[in-house]
Amino acid sequence: MVDDLVSIIMPAYNAELYIGSAIESIVGQSYQNWELLVVNDASLDKTGSIVEEIAERDSRVLSLTNTTNMGIANSRNRALKNAKGRFIAFLDSDDLWLPEKLTTQLVHMADKKASISYSGYTRINERGKYLGTVMPPKLVTYNELLKSNCIGNLTGLYDCKSLGKEYFMDFKHEDYIAWLNLLKRAGCAHGIPQELAQYRVYSGSASSNKFKTLGWQWRIYRESEQLPVFKSSLLMISYITNAVSKRL
Repeated sequence: MVDDLVSIIMPAYNAELYIGSAIESIVGQSYQNWELLVVNDASLDKTGSIVEEIAERDSRVLSLTNTTNMGIANSRNRALKNAKGRFIAFLDSDDLWLPEKLTTQLVHMADKKASISYSGYTRINERGKYLGTVMPPKLVTYNELLKSNCIGNLTGLYDCKSLGKEYFMDFKHEDYIAWLNLLKRAGCAHGIPQELAQYRVYSGSASSNKFKTLGWQWRIYRESEQLPVFKSSLLMISYITNAVSKRL
């Protein structure tokens, strides 16, 4: 297995309830050669002080603060500009990693000679109650990812030595667009059929509004990927079908 530095990107806004647990799930990784770049996006609560306290104890945690609220895409980009690692990973301030997450992925990538990997994850609610499991396919290409977003951003890991850094558009579902762009360069990504992370779902959140999600998906096809209407329509049918299958 390689022993290269992993840069972990974490934007944070008013995250005092969960950010301590999110960071501790990184500190508890079996793979310890990492740096965590936390961007406090002008939070109004105790997010900044929590991160600063952890950073004082662990020099691998770098705290960055936005003087004005810049949004999740710009906050991630600020962290990416400062990232020094060969590998790039993402964890939002309310999600969690299992202890073997990085080790498992890096071993898998070395075995497969892969530049992108991702894994399964569980969905939990605000109180940490189990809601279900999302298990990804073992391999995905750009064309397949257009049909269904099977790369959970909290599980994705890519090699920027071979792919370069991928910065985020200030666009809804910016993480999905980023993985599409990375797959254009990588050719394919390798999935690991294991639950290596926990994704927190909020009742009434924007991501739970299916109509908004479909509108954002259509804009990605037409504006970001610049696909013709007919192909976008076919892809939308596939996207809806796959989304329903996931829930079932």
